[in-house]
Amino acid sequence: MRTAVSTLDLLEPRSLDDALGMLQQHAPLMPLAGCTDVFVGLQFGTQPARRFINLWGLDELRGIGVGDDGTLRIGALATYTELGRSPIVWEHLPMLVAASREVGGVQIQNRGTIGGNIANGSPAGDSLPVLAAADAVVVLRSLEGERRVAFNELYTGYRATVIRPDELIVAVEVPPVEGAQWFRKVGTRAAQAISKVVIAGVRAPRPRIALGSVAATVVRLPQTENALALGSSIEEAQRVLHQEIQPIDDVRSTAAYRLRVAGNLLAQFWAETS
Repeated sequence: MRTAVSTLDLLEPRSLDDALGMLQQHAPLMPLAGCTDVFVGLQFGTQPARRFINLWGLDELRGIGVGDDGTLRIGALATYTELGRSPIVWEHLPMLVAASREVGGVQIQNRGTIGGNIANGSPAGDSLPVLAAADAVVVLRSLEGERRVAFNELYTGYRATVIRPDELIVAVEVPPVEGAQWFRKVGTRAAQAISKVVIAGVRAPRPRIALGSVAATVVRLPQTENALALGSSIEEAQRVLHQEIQPIDDVRSTAAYRLRVAGNLLAQFWAETS
């Protein structure tokens, strides 16, 4: 059943402070940016929100840069097209470039934003394993001030986060990543497909590995990482991984398939970054 658009309210802030004031005064409001997921929900009548705030025009939420300490800072409204073309991102976080080029099609990449992908919280979100493996930090702001939340502590359940109703994601920060980076997405097609399994990894003395589409949220694999760090064979690491995740059957795939693919991707990551 389609949603009647005439029953929706949309607020148009002129600045970030204006937006934060609206969130505090008129909550609950759902933030909008690229709208690549919200519009789908509205079309199919599955989007419960009725009141929205449009962030697309807020240039304060854009930009990609590197601080004096080497921290990569990406504005929440950075699109996947911008991320995929950015020399700065390519130098500091190439696995995010790879992920950005796998998101939907050209139209989605032009509109979809990294802040939207984080806020949406889908376990199949292509950028999320990258941020998990990179130990990223999400920068949140309200009228009370700014706070930083470790990406791996952001989600509390399926599409649920610690973000308060009066807060906006303003940026994501990634400290320098040492080691070879690797990203792969497995879907029904080579493009414009939701992932069946998606993985990002960093090959370092203490490896960092994150998977999407195998749990209610994106997950890090500390036991598998530890096995590899201690010198276990890839076969033993695969056995640990199979005990560490509990994927489900759904319309896109089966739990058994996801377990097998996850193990194969782990072996491919380890072989190609050796």
